[in-house]
Amino acid sequence: MKKIILSLFVASAFFQSCSNDDDNTGGPSNVVAPATYSFQRNGNTTVDFNGQTTRIQMGQEFIDGLKDTSKTEEDLDGMFTNTGDKFSDADLNASTKTIRSKTAASADYFSANTTDGNAIKADFDSWIAAQVDEVYPNWGVDAASGTAGKIQEAGGGSTRYVNAKGLEYNQAVNKGLIGALMVDQALNNYLSTAVLDAGTNVADNDADIVAEGKDYTTMEHKWDEAYGYVYGVNADPADPNADLGADSFLNKYIGRAEGDDDFAGIADEIYQAFKLGRAAIVAKNYTIRDAQAEIIKEKISEIIGIRAVYYLQQGKNVLATDKGAAFHDLSEGFGFIYSLQFTRKPGTNEPYFTKSEVDGFITTLTTGNGFWDITEQALDTMSDTIAAKFNFTVAQAGS
Repeated sequence: MKKIILSLFVASAFFQSCSNDDDNTGGPSNVVAPATYSFQRNGNTTVDFNGQTTRIQMGQEFIDGLKDTSKTEEDLDGMFTNTGDKFSDADLNASTKTIRSKTAASADYFSANTTDGNAIKADFDSWIAAQVDEVYPNWGVDAASGTAGKIQEAGGGSTRYVNAKGLEYNQAVNKGLIGALMVDQALNNYLSTAVLDAGTNVADNDADIVAEGKDYTTMEHKWDEAYGYVYGVNADPADPNADLGADSFLNKYIGRAEGDDDFAGIADEIYQAFKLGRAAIVAKNYTIRDAQAEIIKEKISEIIGIRAVYYLQQGKNVLATDKGAAFHDLSEGFGFIYSLQFTRKPGTNEPYFTKSEVDGFITTLTTGNGFWDITEQALDTMSDTIAAKFNFTVAQAGS
């Protein structure tokens, strides 16, 4: 039903644009997406998302560093804030970009809600500190209920390093940043009309007035920055679907959802909406632009919901037989659940789950001895609650 409603919304937007050819709120009706995400002005590319590529690269080195016991809290904080030349890549150290400054920092969700934004940043700070203070000292200790340490997956599988509640802090940070950085900035900042239409952006775009020293209009660039948080490190960012999984963040998990027969086609839906929305900006058709933004918001939010349920169910399935594998899945699920508060319901200024609701899920996962105490019933209840807000079932997402 949600897909039908969204399709009708897009169709309505298209026909509205046809009847408003001389109105810049509608613009020309002949909006056609190019074969790839490639746009030019006077023979020069107008696509630029260098800052997003940089932050994804920073994020990759940062989460890798969380598994390196030679790192100090200062080292890890330095990567999170880009201070003290803590990256191995000199270009990253020289950059003015940081991860922390864009975490929980979107215009729509946090410009007027710095209390929650600061609390979310503080969560990441605390996970970094706890990795160093709790997990690193117990790297060679066998984990047990109430004791941090190492736990190996059954059959000689991977060894995981968890806190006293069974949580891998590196997974909480990794998957939490998918929501707090990539999703929040893409959906709630750069695809926000408050950002796209800020100041003179509409008038400048209508008149093809480019940003100073650039080949793009500011509106074009804002849309591209949203695109960059999804495809910023792909080998061919203009045609990225053949290279999904190029990073450890949103791109990877769009690929994972695409690989599930229940969700096949979702990756192309997102890509096509990005292309058509960008083409609509070039054509000055803001109705079509906004319709594509709504599609992107729905589908990327759905990715977060799908993976949250997937990992809860995978953890549940082996909870009684393989604590190492179960705790790893639940740690990934923890991060995706945390990311639910950054999703965006189409046509609203609201996430699918509020911060309060997400905090409730996190409390359920961490009460007492956390994953050591969690029950299959509790994991099913959370899965049911999450799936009910989206257009999929627990059975579809959980397998």
